[in-house]
Amino acid sequence: MKTDPFAFDIIAPDFIPSQYDNHIERRLSAMAGQYADSTALAAVLAESDPLLYQVYELRRPPVAGELLHGISIVHPGKIGDEYFMTKGHFHQVIDTAELYYCLKGRGFMVMETPEGESRVESLRPGRALYVPPRWAHRSVNASLDQDLVTFFIYPGNAGHDYGTIEQQGFRKLVVERDGNPVIIDNPRWLPPK
Repeated sequence: MKTDPFAFDIIAPDFIPSQYDNHIERRLSAMAGQYADSTALAAVLAESDPLLYQVYELRRPPVAGELLHGISIVHPGKIGDEYFMTKGHFHQVIDTAELYYCLKGRGFMVMETPEGESRVESLRPGRALYVPPRWAHRSVNASLDQDLVTFFIYPGNAGHDYGTIEQQGFRKLVVERDGNPVIIDNPRWLPPK
């Protein structure tokens, strides 16, 4: 892991960093329980296991003061009427924030707190989004013909808590209605017990 200053390039049209330490690929099979239409999910998985998104990380030591950063690429597509999306997470160190900058595509960031607040913000090229501490977040690609690409940065010691979202999902969903993205309440969401 680098300890000296370093630079890297993020160049259109793909925006894959010229150097990275970790490449994550998430397929539909890793998203069990996250899509509202389980019948549609099963039908797609019976045919294939599509790649939903990729993450290119420039890792840093997992300590306060370091900034982990990289590129997230959510591919276009739908399961039922829900767009392709990331798994979504809280940070293990819940009182840490994250910053996103959209480079390509259009979509949304779905966010919520453990206390029940929720927000959905649009993403488009040139738009920066600050996700405050205590807010879980998930990127959703609301385009069916191009990738949603964001640059992200967060504290190196923040970690990820995927389990909470895997158990209950998010309160809000982004679905297609008449060719347009619409935000709806998640009909399957139940408050944690």
